[in-house]
Amino acid sequence: MGIVHAEITLKNLKNETIAPETVTAIVDTGSLNLVITEDLCRKLGLGVEGERTAHIANGQRVTCKRTEAVKVYWKDRDTVVHAMVIPGAEKVLLGAIPLEDMDLMVSPVTQELVGVHGDKVECLVL
Repeated sequence: MGIVHAEITLKNLKNETIAPETVTAIVDTGSLNLVITEDLCRKLGLGVEGERTAHIANGQRVTCKRTEAVKVYWKDRDTVVHAMVIPGAEKVLLGAIPLEDMDLMVSPVTQELVGVHGDKVECLVL
C-alpha cells in the first residue's frame, strides 16, 4: 500500500478568532493520534496540556507535547481530538483515533480516504 494523503482543516476550539488551517496530512493508520508540526501548533494558537512519550516510526521514544482540543474536519465529517506535537516533525499525520471517530478508512483498491459505511455519515444509537 502506498502513501495516502488527505486534505483536512484544523481549528482551535478555545479561540474562535484564530483562523482554521487547511493542510495536507498523511493518513497513517499505524499512528494512533493526530500529529501536528510545531509551526502549525503556533499558527493555531493551541495551548499545551502536558507531555507524553511517543514511539515513532524509526523506533525512537520521544517526549512530545499534547495540545488542548483541536477540531478536525474532512469533507462533511469532523471530530475533536488532542494533537501530539513531535519535535522536528515536518508533516501532519492523521492517525487511527480521528479516522475511527469520523468513520473513515483507507480504501485498499483506490488508495484514498473513504467512509467505512459509504459517503453518508450515519450514527448507530443503541
